[in-house]
Amino acid sequence: MKPVRSRRPGQVATAAAHTDSDPAIQALRRFRQIFATVRTHFRQVEQITGTGAAQLRALSLLREQPGLRISALAQAMDIHQSTASNLVKTLVERKLVIGARNGSDARVLHLNLLPAGEKVLQRLQGHYIGVLPQALQTLPPTVLRRLNADLDLLLDAMQADDSAARSPLASL
Repeated sequence: MKPVRSRRPGQVATAAAHTDSDPAIQALRRFRQIFATVRTHFRQVEQITGTGAAQLRALSLLREQPGLRISALAQAMDIHQSTASNLVKTLVERKLVIGARNGSDARVLHLNLLPAGEKVLQRLQGHYIGVLPQALQTLPPTVLRRLNADLDLLLDAMQADDSAARSPLASL
């Protein structure tokens, strides 16, 4: 590493030593690793299945719970109902899912997986949840509470708008 001259006479600092010990830089690097891992996972899953991560999650939930309503799907995916509705529209257009109205309330649409949707899921060989949600589920509750508190501090420092909180990661 090339030494960097300090603005103060007589002081020489190494740029790498400064950044390696800076906690903000260390945290930034960890976020880069997380984003890169999620992005790589999304690409791999899409290459294998030809379907995006949010659509796969919806298909997986419909396999587990046939007949779900759009509102229940949105709740299970922790996304806005309008986002779930748009997602379902795409799945119906691709003939992966069918929506059926039955019972006394014709407004209620019950969603079911079609054979083509099952074939997409079979390419994954199992339940699909996503790399980040799956990793978070492995952490103990005490760690998750601490992580949430620390992330709240970061979001406050960023003055982040919470409108993206219920958007699929793949759409961000």
